[in-house]
Amino acid sequence: MVKGAAVEGSKRKRASAGEKPAKRHRSSSEESEDPNAKILLLEQGILESKKNYNDITVLLSTASEYENDEPESLLAAVALCRVFVRLLAQRSLTIKKSLSEKEAVVVSWLKDQLFQYKSLLMNLLRQDELAVTALTLSMRLLKAEGEFLHSNEEYLFPTAFLEDIVKAVLLSDNEDIRHAYIEDFAEQFDDIRYFTFKSVKNLIERLADNVESGDLFDRAFALVSALDGVPESADDLDDFYVPQPQKKAHPLRSVSQHKKQGQEAWLALIGIVNSKDERKRLLEITSSIIAPWFTKPELLADFLSNCYNAGGSMSLLALSGVFYLIQQRNLDYPSFYPKLYSLLDRDILHSKHRSRFFRLLDTFLASTHLPASMVASFLKRLSRLALNAPPSAIAFVIPWIYNLLKRHPTCTFMIHRVIGDPKEKQNIKDRGFEDPFVEDETNPTETRAIDSCLWELVQLQSHYHPNIATIAKIMSEQFTKQSYNMEDFLDHTYASLLDAELGKDVKKAPVIEFQIPKRIFLPHDDPIANPDSLVVRLWDFGGKA
Repeated sequence: MVKGAAVEGSKRKRASAGEKPAKRHRSSSEESEDPNAKILLLEQGILESKKNYNDITVLLSTASEYENDEPESLLAAVALCRVFVRLLAQRSLTIKKSLSEKEAVVVSWLKDQLFQYKSLLMNLLRQDELAVTALTLSMRLLKAEGEFLHSNEEYLFPTAFLEDIVKAVLLSDNEDIRHAYIEDFAEQFDDIRYFTFKSVKNLIERLADNVESGDLFDRAFALVSALDGVPESADDLDDFYVPQPQKKAHPLRSVSQHKKQGQEAWLALIGIVNSKDERKRLLEITSSIIAPWFTKPELLADFLSNCYNAGGSMSLLALSGVFYLIQQRNLDYPSFYPKLYSLLDRDILHSKHRSRFFRLLDTFLASTHLPASMVASFLKRLSRLALNAPPSAIAFVIPWIYNLLKRHPTCTFMIHRVIGDPKEKQNIKDRGFEDPFVEDETNPTETRAIDSCLWELVQLQSHYHPNIATIAKIMSEQFTKQSYNMEDFLDHTYASLLDAELGKDVKKAPVIEFQIPKRIFLPHDDPIANPDSLVVRLWDFGGKA
């Protein structure tokens, strides 16, 4: 408590017996009985005179009654925010050399009250009904601190206060406060995003041993993954919550420093990954959200390489991230295509990720500078897998092969290979055709697929599903179409193919049985009259043959 203020507040002298006492705003019995009006009067008195600073403790006490659901507690918290913002703007919390010892004591006491108010706000952030309001008050106070608390011209951002706010948001079960923080502050202001990344990194390192790793990952992932606005140039850094620093060399005005903070936050999050599901969630946004923050892509390469080498669906999800580093960041990964080729197994055409895989595969094989022997291996492997694939998968494998052949015309002779050597022709007649394709070879440049042909596509022209048989016949026609739009085929399922078949206009009704028989056995096959009949013996599944 401020001694000077207490003395002056407790001992008020009158100039004469007839003189009325000076008017003072304080919580006394003669003032209004309305608690809300009392709070507003206390706020007004504090702002009007230093003599009323002790009423700050009254407002703090009132605001602390939120646990008892006191209606005026929230109003007291709002009033305190206005009080401290005004005091900060007046530089009343700034210690200057010109202050006397007594004034310095008052400033120190005000700072202590401000600290208590911040602690109160952190507690309010944990209350579901008051959390969003408490967040607004906290951020308003933070802005005033950053703008007015320091006495010199040096830029000072209240990083410790923001870290406390981020910690409360991170550990809160209230989704509304997380959304409010992201949408109203972290996504809107470059400095808030910068220090949010920094705070998340520090908090993950501090809380990793105390908070369950799964909960910490989920909360941090939800917060950091929403911050996807990667600045491309210094001109993009123009939205600051606290007035921006004047020095151009300040880290807040550097794109590389902003990216570095994002990189450090993501590395900290990757460091606490424990489950396959968490890895998959990271892989799904690697190329679109995570990788653009990295100034040193090699730091992300280890995580992606490990996921890529894990096999199965993990490799499928890691594909786009690895290729992004190869294409955009010049990452040296010589085993990329052999590993990609190894993913073409019998499960890939049954996987729920197959549409995503083929979209990526179409990108990976888009370059016309790829060796023809390697492209031929992918064509041959997919043609072979299509023989046992479901119709919904074959529906996009064939157009995909067509497009790849158009892109790599040196492989088109695989469709119809003409044998020119008489001896080879004779050997084929005598011994039959032996496919030179080495199916077990893992290196796509060593499979000899370029010496083979795509006879599997001819077999698909006799497929039991009429739509597949029709699609397969495009390989026997002239390649006059430039290319097929793969999006028209990628998302087919059994249901969509069935609907397409049922929706056809029937030009000629099929021939059907005129009269449905009432019985299966003919009279001379009656099981009672002829128990030794062959039909009866075959039909009796429970008897002996």
